[in-house]
Amino acid sequence: MKIEKVTKNYGQKQVVKEVSGQIKEGKLTAFIGPNGAGKSTLLSMMSRLLAKDQGEIIIGNQEVSLWNQTELAKKISILKQANAVQLKITVRELVSFGRFPYSKGRLTREDEVKISEAIEYLNLGELSDLEIDTLSGGQLQRVYIAMVLAQDTDYIFLDEPLNNLDMNHAVSLMQTMQRLVQEEGKTIVIVLHDINFAASYADEIIAMKAGEIFKAGPTEDVITKEVLDELYEMNIKICELEGKRFCLYFNG
Repeated sequence: MKIEKVTKNYGQKQVVKEVSGQIKEGKLTAFIGPNGAGKSTLLSMMSRLLAKDQGEIIIGNQEVSLWNQTELAKKISILKQANAVQLKITVRELVSFGRFPYSKGRLTREDEVKISEAIEYLNLGELSDLEIDTLSGGQLQRVYIAMVLAQDTDYIFLDEPLNNLDMNHAVSLMQTMQRLVQEEGKTIVIVLHDINFAASYADEIIAMKAGEIFKAGPTEDVITKEVLDELYEMNIKICELEGKRFCLYFNG
């Protein structure tokens, strides 16, 4: 996936400024950066949820705006920050929505298999027959992620998916994303606020600041004191444990 001089304006404010870059296939790429950096806006334009004002986003050798909607939904799935389904349905029924681009509402045996696999991936088997309005915020977040996985797309975009998840489930989700990349060859792009999750699980990092790409590359090239201090305008200490870098951040 290539991004060429993509721009988005809200009135007089330019929230994404001629951003160019490349999303590597078969890798887990994390978008990091301070609030207002343009991370979620760029992700929304990449998935065509939001129209760009200028530039090009190329996926499968074709500009994203030229894709047929149904075919694009078989290529890209996205989990937005805010999800609200006001229906009296079960966990399994919500996960089954991910199969709509294929089934158009008439589920086949293959659809049922994909739904079951997604439920299994997120360890939701015991909850599958419960109605979604009985779930906690963290449980519901995992169900939405299962719905995205059931869509079985080459590209998976997740906008702050760790919201509402406790540490155990956040770690489990990131491990699941790693498995999907390593075992299924998926290309995953994830917006993260916690830089330690990015440092631990991402193959590539795109750091954004003030609507522009501040630094992009392999994780070890971005998770450095020099880059992060300037990116977040903080004093960040980088430590290493068992070959992984992690960050201690504090002002001072």
